[in-house]
Amino acid sequence: MSENTTLIAVAHGTRSPAGRRQIQELAAAVARRRPGLDVRLCYVDVQEPKVTDVVADVVAGVPAERYGRPGAVVVPLLLSAGYHVRVDIAEAVAGTGFPVSAPLGPDDVFLESLRRDIPAGADAIVLASAGSSDPLWVRGIREVAAELPGRVELGYTSGSGPRVADVVARLRAEGAGNVAVAAYLLAEGLFYRTLHNAGADSVTPPLCHDPAVADLVLRRFDSQILTTVGSGL
Repeated sequence: MSENTTLIAVAHGTRSPAGRRQIQELAAAVARRRPGLDVRLCYVDVQEPKVTDVVADVVAGVPAERYGRPGAVVVPLLLSAGYHVRVDIAEAVAGTGFPVSAPLGPDDVFLESLRRDIPAGADAIVLASAGSSDPLWVRGIREVAAELPGRVELGYTSGSGPRVADVVARLRAEGAGNVAVAAYLLAEGLFYRTLHNAGADSVTPPLCHDPAVADLVLRRFDSQILTTVGSGL
């Protein structure tokens, strides 16, 4: 179904060498699962190439629609439909005819990954995320917290919400002997590194380590193609 359609994968971007490598490996895993699919990785911040440049390059090489399918589908490698999706990516594709899929999260793939990696003996869980004032982002992270087992508190690595380390300290003061940090972060970077200094007993790995994430990217891609073709666009 994806013949002749480019997949433009848009990540946030990071200065972390490990984080950069992890996102590149995710894009490579997507390409391996779909031989012949043109996968272009780009970013909304920090790294090059930027999404605007890759979209322009793809526009120059393919028509907006070919054989009833869009010339490209943009898949945000992001965990919520926040500012980067609604503004940065939307502006990059404006006028191109390229549809944008839903972001990767929230999704059961990530919930299952977190559930597997959270130690069974945890008395409390701090769901750690980057933090945002965007209402859609806030709603998404609360949905994730509601699906995790046991006592779950929200903690943030940036923004105006309670910091992860402060939430861990409060839980300790309230009697929690074993505190786990569930990292709702796709790849390593500055935010992820701070979690290991938050005083918890354990920190789950970045979500991109789960092989199922590559399949999720392709599901977002295929779903958008079916939606676009079905609508007659």
